[in-house]
Amino acid sequence: MSASLTDSLTDPLTDDQLNAAGGKLEAVRKALNEVLFGQEALIDQVLICLLSRGHLLLEGLPGLGKTELVRALGSVLGLEAKRIQFTPDLLPGDITGNPLLQEVDGQRKFVFQPGPVFANLVLADEINRASPKTQSSLLEAMQEHRVTSMGERHILPAPFFVMATQNPIELEGTYPLPEAQLDRFLFKLNIEANGPEVLQRIVQQRRLGEDANSPQVLAQGELLELMALTHRIHLPDVVANYIARLVYATQPGQSKASACIKYGASPRAAIGLAAAARSRALLHRRPNASYEDVRAIAPSVLQHRLVLDYHARLEGMTGQRIAGDLLTEVPAHAGELPPVVRERI
Repeated sequence: MSASLTDSLTDPLTDDQLNAAGGKLEAVRKALNEVLFGQEALIDQVLICLLSRGHLLLEGLPGLGKTELVRALGSVLGLEAKRIQFTPDLLPGDITGNPLLQEVDGQRKFVFQPGPVFANLVLADEINRASPKTQSSLLEAMQEHRVTSMGERHILPAPFFVMATQNPIELEGTYPLPEAQLDRFLFKLNIEANGPEVLQRIVQQRRLGEDANSPQVLAQGELLELMALTHRIHLPDVVANYIARLVYATQPGQSKASACIKYGASPRAAIGLAAAARSRALLHRRPNASYEDVRAIAPSVLQHRLVLDYHARLEGMTGQRIAGDLLTEVPAHAGELPPVVRERI
């Protein structure tokens, strides 16, 4: 690791280190904004998810730029990227790889042939069009960063990210992701349709069938350095307490907003929320995570982890809406803080 960025994993970051990291991340933001127009907030959330070493689920109607964003991300960050098009006939081995019978040193034996999951950035395109069995083949890879075949473990490259896209579940020919797999995604982000000004820019600068040019901005080693820096962002006790109370409030009966929740968020959500808060602070060149960092990323962390009851689904309630209600209901701090402490967080 570069000494200019990372002297120790325990020392607080200096202003020079924060500015150096912020400058690199700003260059990445600028490059991605040249690919996906009018989605600055979405791009910031994607970067926060990657810095936190999390996997990302993108949802939106076809043609809104989900696949283009993932392609650009691989180019800009210098990552080996592979794409898997999920279809109803896709098999688990088509993702993880299969042992094939080969002749080695005069003997015939099974040799594992890695599948497309062996890459730094895996685009699982339209993941909810495959069967649940095939979807679940990603579980071990996403959680353990490895694949097991015939009792033999194969380690995936580092860094390793899964960025999955899915169409809204109401569309024909889609299968809902199981809760266990949804919990492996740190963020779920919704891509909204563009306004007329952005559409005009797209029409003027894009050609059908042509990919946008995305120059490399960061080397793979630089990305790993930035990810390591997030561990040195300070998480104040009061902010950690806010995260704990916010996640606990998702459990049934623990808040007004949770009245329509059947199952709430897991401890993994709290850990992810803390990691993402640190990453957002680094993105904004601050040495400590704040209440605002938690509020900004909480809906993306919580919305897909909330299992709603039958009546809530009938009324059209969504996890995103309930997460917003929780932010309104749960106070940032349990008691009044001294003015000096409030100013720092």
